[in-house]
Amino acid sequence: MEAWHALIRSANRIVRRLEAELEAEQGLTLPAYEVLAHLSEAPERRLRMSDLAAHAVLTPSGLTRLVDKLAREGLVERQRCGADARVVYACLTDSGMQRLTTAYPTHLRGVREHFIDWLTPQQQAAVSDALTPIIDACREAAEQCAAADGDASCDEALDGAVAVEA
Repeated sequence: MEAWHALIRSANRIVRRLEAELEAEQGLTLPAYEVLAHLSEAPERRLRMSDLAAHAVLTPSGLTRLVDKLAREGLVERQRCGADARVVYACLTDSGMQRLTTAYPTHLRGVREHFIDWLTPQQQAAVSDALTPIIDACREAAEQCAAADGDASCDEALDGAVAVEA
């Protein structure tokens, strides 16, 4: 449990600091920054909303509200898939890319100051090695949820992710 508590305490403190700095200097929340960053890295700067949800640290409804807000600000736009009207893409606009580019130095500085500078390269590698299996299991569970119909399937997928790590 010691490792768990250390992870939660450090992650919460780092996230609060990054969030405060991004909001103060860029007027951007950390979840908004993360959505813009994920879209910038995607082919054609777009992702299906279900795929974006698999990367986000928000609930599906929270992500929908955030994408709606970013769309009102002109940073993203929604596009329907021509082949399947049920599929909706979130697409990064040129304004969104510019906003991300402007915010990037603030985010990078914060990550360095509040995380990277406190760890040796070996410690950074150890943290990455320790968390990668958990991240992979959670990503797989999220992908299963996105592909499944209903909350019961998501509960089963998340139970499977926990079992993988137990």
